[in-house]
Amino acid sequence: MTRPPFARAAVAALAGAALLALTACGPVGSDSDRIEPTGVPQVTTFPDIPVIPDVPYGSEPEQKLDACFPADADIDDPVSDPRPVVAVIHGGSWQHGDKSNLYWRSICQWLASEGFVSVSLNYRLVPGAVFPAQLDDVQEAIRWLRDPSQLSRYNIDPDRIAAFGGSAGGNLAALLGTTGSGDWTRDARVAAVVDLSGPVDLRAAIPTTDSYDRDFGEVVLEYLGCADYDDCAAAAEASPVTSVDESDPPFFVAHSTEEFIPISQADELVATLRGNAVDVTYVTVEGTLHSIAMLDDDLRARILDFLRTTL
Repeated sequence: MTRPPFARAAVAALAGAALLALTACGPVGSDSDRIEPTGVPQVTTFPDIPVIPDVPYGSEPEQKLDACFPADADIDDPVSDPRPVVAVIHGGSWQHGDKSNLYWRSICQWLASEGFVSVSLNYRLVPGAVFPAQLDDVQEAIRWLRDPSQLSRYNIDPDRIAAFGGSAGGNLAALLGTTGSGDWTRDARVAAVVDLSGPVDLRAAIPTTDSYDRDFGEVVLEYLGCADYDDCAAAAEASPVTSVDESDPPFFVAHSTEEFIPISQADELVATLRGNAVDVTYVTVEGTLHSIAMLDDDLRARILDFLRTTL
């Protein structure tokens, strides 16, 4: 009998946990693969990658996405085999940023150039909307992708949806991975998460370096809709570390060692995931580069290997 994807993943996770217990050689806690940037990342354009902009995925004006397709995908006559999907979530401190920004459009097209259908999401921003509106939006986008009309329209596989986010988008991507439990192929669950520089524990003010020109603690409180951290129920709900369980999908976490979001945020998430037997690939990058600024050729190759292996 063929097991469903979640059952196969659960068996694989149990087998992997048993193997680690026997060998004691796998990554534990917040162990990471430390790398040095190979150069200043460049913004690459992909003129051969078709993009359908501003596709509504919900009723709110901000609930739109750009859909990026592999060059060999005929949108009007799609290939027979459904493709995996990567939902890209932009950063911007939950206050600004846009899917069509040159840098984020490049990410959407890069992933499509590697064979994925990629959708880059906009979501409601502060101050017009506060948490959980942003999480509601990205969850709505995942549900929209699973609607039968979208499955046929874009020839996508509903069982192979990943979330990719940086900075504030990393927080939302991680929340997609940890919110809820059970089957990765239902509702708003995802089968893989790529989190770059995400702030993941918002229950107290996060100290930042002088490279950040605002009080990040105040930025987070604005996002949460709270006056202070002592009386903010939303803070735990918006912190992926508080909702991890053993049914969560594999994660790829990358974080720079001296960037403005302290690396302790990533360490805590990775240790929590691994403590719940969730598979994690953790890469720490020497220096101060933040979010998608880390994406040199080495890190891109590692992310692609993770996505291809996981999906």
